[in-house]
Amino acid sequence: MAELKTQQNDAKVADFLDKVADPGKREDAYAIAEMMAAATGEPARMWGSSIVGYGTYTYTYASGRSGDWMQVAFSPRKANLTLYIMPGFSAYAGLMSKLGKYKTGKSCLYIKRLADVDQEVLRELIAASVAAIREKYPNASGGAKKKAASKKKAASKKKAASKKKAASKKKAASKKKAASKKKTASKKKTASKKKTASKKKTPARHK
Repeated sequence: MAELKTQQNDAKVADFLDKVADPGKREDAYAIAEMMAAATGEPARMWGSSIVGYGTYTYTYASGRSGDWMQVAFSPRKANLTLYIMPGFSAYAGLMSKLGKYKTGKSCLYIKRLADVDQEVLRELIAASVAAIREKYPNASGGAKKKAASKKKAASKKKAASKKKAASKKKAASKKKAASKKKTASKKKTASKKKTASKKKTPARHK
């Protein structure tokens, strides 16, 4: 992991990535950027001069010292594409076994090029690590608030669906009632015609 003195800043991520000399590595960097943006729903921000990070969370040490850090990040370094998977890799043995060719540090995943790994597995790893950070740190951006917003949205959809269902039932009942009235009126009309025809058919009695 990069040193904790690394701070988020307002440098433009696109300017940094466009300066990556190797075209293949630059393309891979943009692909990783897309994966991390999709996993976090957060915009890319520069941390220090060479790390692209997504989302934040606040950590607090036993000593009481605290600070903000990125939920997931990467850096297109000269030797490797370095991905910062904050929870580490011990919980992801299954994914790591399917990932492909890579090396790891404590929280660093080193890849020569994206072609060396299964990109769908990499997406799963990134998403799982972000979920773990948000679970551990409720203060993480996009975490508890996003979950609450999602629940609110789901409740709103459920309410709307319930109203729609009730309106549909009411409409169906109204149609049924109207059809019943029409049927009754039709029966009465038929009976009336039949009665009239019967009267015409009966001959008049002569005194």
